[in-house]
Amino acid sequence: MAELITAHSVRATPEGLLWEPSPRWVRGRRGESTVVDSRHPVLVWEPGVPVPLYAFPRREVREDLLRPAVNPPVGTHTGSRVFYDLAVEGELLENAAWTFPAEDLAGHIAFEWFTRTGRGLDHWYEEEEEIFVHPRDPHKRVDALPGSRHVQVAIDGTVVADTRRPVLLFETGLPTRYYIPREDVRLDLFRPTDHRTGCPYKGTATYWSWTGAADVPPHVVWSYPAPLPAVAAIAGLLAFYNEAVDLTVDGESLERPVTPFTHTLWSRPAH
Repeated sequence: MAELITAHSVRATPEGLLWEPSPRWVRGRRGESTVVDSRHPVLVWEPGVPVPLYAFPRREVREDLLRPAVNPPVGTHTGSRVFYDLAVEGELLENAAWTFPAEDLAGHIAFEWFTRTGRGLDHWYEEEEEIFVHPRDPHKRVDALPGSRHVQVAIDGTVVADTRRPVLLFETGLPTRYYIPREDVRLDLFRPTDHRTGCPYKGTATYWSWTGAADVPPHVVWSYPAPLPAVAAIAGLLAFYNEAVDLTVDGESLERPVTPFTHTLWSRPAH
């Protein structure tokens, strides 16, 4: 197989991987050192993982910075054949890179993203824009639409938000999120936390936790103070996890959805 894949279609491998070429120019850095500079990246979806990652042709990777892994993990990244430690700027980052066993991806190397796993490369760029946590999925859409629906949020019978001017955020694979102006939220019933998360579609979120006695997961409310331009309409507005509160929209009570967050919300540290 040629090292540079050019056909633009999603393909499956016998190992259960899905992959397709990306036309984006992608660079990955650790500190000030550029480790990846690729105009021929490949997007890879692993079985059971909802978000993609990138793999890169070897010739577009600083292989001189890679060392055979001293303590390679077992059973990760779809039974990967080879793991590498990354020696850069005086650090040795264990298992920062690997190759997939799939013949289709022979000659390609993938890297961990620091903001997602706590190790690996800590700055990533698509073209000239920095991206966070994981690559954007070309098959996923995120739309933020101003609305006039009547949205109420309740916790343990207490109405904590009531608005007729929400912004509805539609994100492929997730329930509709209702972003509410601060003036329409009882923020006196919540406390700000140090929790922060990053999203490649929306930006960096800040959080609040419920101060009442009800069994509510920490960081149940969030906001994007400076969202990415594509979802600028949600700037400074507040959203609640549908999975953990009672939502009523135009008089209709919504069922709590089951999502990838359902089983992880209560396990997060409360700080």
